[in-house]
Amino acid sequence: MNVLITGISGFVGQNLQSYLTTNNLTVVGCSLRSSDWETKILENECTAIIHLAGKAHDTSNTEDPADYFKVNYELTKEVFETFLKSETRDFFYFSSVKAVADSVADILEENFTAAPLTPYGKSKLEAERYLLSKRLPEGKRLFIIRPCMIHGPGNKGNLNLLYKVVEKGIPWPLASFNNKRSFLGIDNLSFLVLAMINKKEMSSGVYNFADDTAISTNELVTFIANNLGRSPRLWHIPATLINFVAKIGDNIPFPLNSERLKKLTESYVVSNQKIKGALEIEKLPLTSKEGLVQTIRSFRSSNI
Repeated sequence: MNVLITGISGFVGQNLQSYLTTNNLTVVGCSLRSSDWETKILENECTAIIHLAGKAHDTSNTEDPADYFKVNYELTKEVFETFLKSETRDFFYFSSVKAVADSVADILEENFTAAPLTPYGKSKLEAERYLLSKRLPEGKRLFIIRPCMIHGPGNKGNLNLLYKVVEKGIPWPLASFNNKRSFLGIDNLSFLVLAMINKKEMSSGVYNFADDTAISTNELVTFIANNLGRSPRLWHIPATLINFVAKIGDNIPFPLNSERLKKLTESYVVSNQKIKGALEIEKLPLTSKEGLVQTIRSFRSSNI
């Protein structure tokens, strides 16, 4: 089988390409910056298009909101319309849980009423709505994937920042925030995509991607420290003081602002029961901690 991936040069794209190739699929990369991307999609006889290309969430809030809609909405429309004209069977659109909610009081499921607050989340939701409004020709399938925070070797996100804090022996100053959040190891993501491609009778739909269990940031700090052979340093500074400092960071250059604080301390638990039910599996290949071990070891080996 052939699979075409947009955004193949990114973190997810590179890892997914490696995983699918190892499992005997032929992977074709497609750059949407080139002038012939539409021809490439139409001329390649692919089983699936995996649309990863998009504008990532900027926690510094300095990006023009229009840029998110230009890339995440308008460009997705163009790629999907080309898919409809092609012989390709499956279209995977990688959206985000942030297309539904910026914070979660309970456990996020696919049927939650969407109310994103950021331009990033709104642009992803608009793309979802457009895709779902189109009639699919017989034999085609549409999968809208909503992953939570993805990590793995080569990842440069917030988990990397947290690792640096623990590695340098800096106390974790946000221990007074009690939370639980879901993560998604890149190997589990790749496993799910391949399983969906192979399961021909699976129905189109919206599916959350997340590891089987959620963990707290304090547990994560402890886990990183233990893997570095150190004792965790957790400081329980009053949350009111931390929130005050974050508000200062909203107005002047500072390592901590309200958006980053929210990402580091909020509870955000995502259910993966729908996708596991559709694939008829009880659990994912890697536990949350096993996936995190791989990521932490990659940080150590590359001296990030």
